[in-house]
Amino acid sequence: MNKVFKLNLVLIPLFCALLNNCVPKLLQKQPKESLIVPANFQNMPTESDAEKIQKANVIDKSWKLFIQDSNLTNLIEIALKNNQELNILEQEINIANNVVMARQGKYLPKVGLNAGYENRKSSLLSKESDVDTALNLANQPNNYTLGINASWEVDIWKKLRNSAKSSYYEYLYSIEGKNFAVTQLISEIATSYYELMALDNQLEIVKEYISTLEQAQQVVEMQMFAGRTTSLAVKRFTAETLRNKSRKQQIQQQIIITENKLNTLVGRLPQPIERKSQGFTEIAMQNINTGIPADLIENRPDIRKAALKMKAAKLNVKSVKAEFYPSLNIDANLGYQSFNSKYLVSPQTGAYAFAGGLTAPLLNRKAIKAEYFSANSEQIKALYVYEQAFIKGFSEVLNQLTSLENLKNIYSYKLQQTQTLSESFEISDILFKAARINYLESLLTRRDYLESRIELIEIKKQQLSTYVNLYKALGGGWRN
Repeated sequence: MNKVFKLNLVLIPLFCALLNNCVPKLLQKQPKESLIVPANFQNMPTESDAEKIQKANVIDKSWKLFIQDSNLTNLIEIALKNNQELNILEQEINIANNVVMARQGKYLPKVGLNAGYENRKSSLLSKESDVDTALNLANQPNNYTLGINASWEVDIWKKLRNSAKSSYYEYLYSIEGKNFAVTQLISEIATSYYELMALDNQLEIVKEYISTLEQAQQVVEMQMFAGRTTSLAVKRFTAETLRNKSRKQQIQQQIIITENKLNTLVGRLPQPIERKSQGFTEIAMQNINTGIPADLIENRPDIRKAALKMKAAKLNVKSVKAEFYPSLNIDANLGYQSFNSKYLVSPQTGAYAFAGGLTAPLLNRKAIKAEYFSANSEQIKALYVYEQAFIKGFSEVLNQLTSLENLKNIYSYKLQQTQTLSESFEISDILFKAARINYLESLLTRRDYLESRIELIEIKKQQLSTYVNLYKALGGGWRN
């Protein structure tokens, strides 16, 4: 037995070396060009060290610094507790955590309690019958056992540990998945909330416009009775009034749809959304320090997810590769064995067994090869997903930055236009009542003023939505 053991010690290293050469080689691809990260976003100055520290102090804090509206803050807090999608992701995190525990348990020894009863009768022509006769056990067909058994696969090549560590990165991946969902949820709630406020303001503008139209219609009716105009003016003002009453109904329906959308995101049944829509155009937007593109790696949950996926894929390749190497299994049993239960627990019935063995695949290894090649492809895929996520994040930030700057200028011009049309509306109203201008000039001036005010609200909504999207693109919103 000792000679065999020594021989194994000599053959095992040679055996492993041969197996190492048997591991299939992947086709060597040309080295891929590295992704070069720009020092800063386009047309954006590189931030100083002081600005980096200030940004880090702000971005690491709660999303409540970003959102100042108490009603919106309350909606988000309810959604973080009730949203069904987040609750589903929470259970997926628990599942991933259980997978980690399961894989960690695989590289630990397994110990169990064994209690058994056996009844057998050997053939009279078998050698077991001769042994039973010699030991006077021929009339004792029963066999009782009681003890513990243990088995352990010694993780020589870190196959099991790499698999457990890979599952741990998958667990972190699921956490980042929930963080990404939180960011998306906060962004969607804020955008819908601002859309609801914009609709409220548009509804008030249309109601005010309908009121002025009805007053103007009374004027043209009086002018028609006085013979200073025709019924055409009355018909045109009546048609314009009806047109905007229809528009009012459309806005009211859109308000209901947006409220229900918000309630769905919050995770509750339809109900009125508490809000203060006055002063919508005066909502201030804080300055968001964009930082440098490399900060996206630290902030954006989707990029963090992709990075963790790469780490998990790399460890999975190592774990699968170890399948080609021999595995060492140790089994042991310790306990009592007797043909009579009353003698079961005694020094004379003590029994033990110890065995160890090496096993390695030699033939028909196609299944392991396929798994190995698939794991390598998953690793390359994870790299491309990571680069794709980073490029997408960079583009999103750049788009929101340029959009925010352009909308700022558009809003300024539109505000000046609205102010000018407001003055022209007041002048035309005075002249119309004094019969100095015809009904058509008054109607067109009123309509231009209405559309300008509606467009001003719409641009303000786009500004706020872009502001929210920039905060999301920079990886904000998911921190507690």
